[in-house]
Amino acid sequence: MKRFAKLKRLGFFTRLLDEAPPAERYRFAAEQIVRAEKAGLDSAWIAQHHFHEREGGLPSPFTFLGYVAAQTSRIRLGTGIVTLPLESAVRVAEDAAVLDLLCDGRFELGVGTGGNPSAFAAFGLDSAQRNEIFARNLEVVRTALAGKPLTGGDTLYPQRPQLDGRIWQATFSVAGGARAGKAGDGLLLSRTQPRTKDAPNATLADIQNPVIDAYLAALPPGREPRIMASRTIFVADDRREAMRLADLGLRRALPQFMKSGHLAPGETLEEMITAFDTHVGAADDVIASLRADATLERVTDLVFQAHSVDPPHPYILRSIELVADKVAPALGWTRTASDVALAG
Repeated sequence: MKRFAKLKRLGFFTRLLDEAPPAERYRFAAEQIVRAEKAGLDSAWIAQHHFHEREGGLPSPFTFLGYVAAQTSRIRLGTGIVTLPLESAVRVAEDAAVLDLLCDGRFELGVGTGGNPSAFAAFGLDSAQRNEIFARNLEVVRTALAGKPLTGGDTLYPQRPQLDGRIWQATFSVAGGARAGKAGDGLLLSRTQPRTKDAPNATLADIQNPVIDAYLAALPPGREPRIMASRTIFVADDRREAMRLADLGLRRALPQFMKSGHLAPGETLEEMITAFDTHVGAADDVIASLRADATLERVTDLVFQAHSVDPPHPYILRSIELVADKVAPALGWTRTASDVALAG
């Protein structure tokens, strides 16, 4: 039986894409995170997206996580990600520090360069300069959190230097993996990545293992690696029901999938499941599928999301329970004693 010995933590992730008006999306996402805590998960992560509600439904991650923090007590809360080039770096540091205090040190700060080019234009920025802006803003965030003087001489209040050890960087590239490793940050890997025309049948592991290699090679000596892989996982009690919902969801998501640079999949559900890097079915189906993902042998954290299946809210709640109860334990994850009591 293949187990992932390095899998230390299990998390839930949402881009807040439920088919509902904004207020309902936020309520559903909060309920999903509360359910994740009750199920014993270690972390919950939310994405930030500006303007494009079909890509993500939340422009204000710190506000939302403050709301969720008041409804939870143990689960760690993370941003996956804050689009750092589009934000004021000092304000990110301030919001992160206040949120971390309010949730008793449960906050994880995930950042990245991402964002639609039109979103950059709306903020008066050039998306071609995103990497340079990201590097500059991240340095300001670190300086502020550490309590060092900013331009003009002011220092952050409240200071929260311990957050510097809880920064994660998201990347699609080997260079980005090296950048995160050199900084000693955590590495965030995506649930799927576009394949090139030269390697249309590459597995996700073929793409992401070189990123992990670069991260580990650049990591300072003695620094504990933090490697998180996000994966699309949808589990239902009945396999036929899971596949029915997957067929509806993946076909609905196909136009945006193609727009994001992915190659066209075949017409069958099986071909779409493969193209979307989706793990779907009953618990045994998903366990077998995840065991075939070689990247997961190297990660410390597995974070799962229902996108792009995006089933109705009650099915997501049930999937969270099934992943925690049946799937993740088969991969080597264990709840803490307090989590077992909570889940019971």
